[in-house]
Amino acid sequence: MIKLSMQTLSFKESVPSGEYDLFELIQIAADLGYDGVDLEDRQFESTDPEYLERLRLHTLLLGMPINYFGVGGGFGQGWRGDDDGHIAHIKHWISVARAMQVPMLRLVGCQPEPGESDEEAWPRLAAYFREVTAFAREQKVVIGLHNHNHGMFPATSDQIMQMLDEIDDPYFVHILDTGQYRGGRGASKYDEDPNRDDYDLYDNIAGSIDRAVLVRAKIYAIGSGSEEWIDYPRVMSILKASGFKGWLSVVFEGRDGTPDMQAMKLAHGYLRGLLREYAI
Repeated sequence: MIKLSMQTLSFKESVPSGEYDLFELIQIAADLGYDGVDLEDRQFESTDPEYLERLRLHTLLLGMPINYFGVGGGFGQGWRGDDDGHIAHIKHWISVARAMQVPMLRLVGCQPEPGESDEEAWPRLAAYFREVTAFAREQKVVIGLHNHNHGMFPATSDQIMQMLDEIDDPYFVHILDTGQYRGGRGASKYDEDPNRDDYDLYDNIAGSIDRAVLVRAKIYAIGSGSEEWIDYPRVMSILKASGFKGWLSVVFEGRDGTPDMQAMKLAHGYLRGLLREYAI
């Protein structure tokens, strides 16, 4: 059966606010019944070797494997000053993943310059991905290409498939996000997007699921006990038809006011029940 991991970014305000630290979030995931955890760069207090080893042992002793580290921000966003700074940040986190024996780093794509099309920015992004993938291959860490809209690309299944084929490297794989394809209600400025009806979320999911090694199961509105923004029975049908056997990494974005802890408990029960129902 497909396993469930908890993305600690579901508690995105808890670490900076001091409510929980990363060790406590991993314990929460275990207590809620998740099978593993996935961690985000911005939630680490440090990348000093002593801290990383304590964190690695904590997950090991709890029996909570880490599937990936997520790196926030994309190319063209200026999070680290410029794209060269972003590449340096990515390489640093590839090295952290190697040190902690974590197999994969999650990356998103590129935000084009004002007035620039996806097609015009494409060669620049492909060159960046080639560079970081070559470094990751040396470190025996896999790069997971995450479909992510928010004004960025790749953000359709066609774009994801094109980039995977262009890079053509076993260390460059696909992490599929059920909410972030164009056409998804959770994507930025969805309600204002005049082209939103041109994209179908479920067609995009079906279009790249065969290349996905992990699925980020996005949760937006779970207060009723069932996710209201994404049709997960339909998603489960797509996963079953594809023969997907990877992990579901559960990510809560908090659009209905449900507290983080309650949401992650409800999401666990809801998705676990669907996995049993669909026998996957």
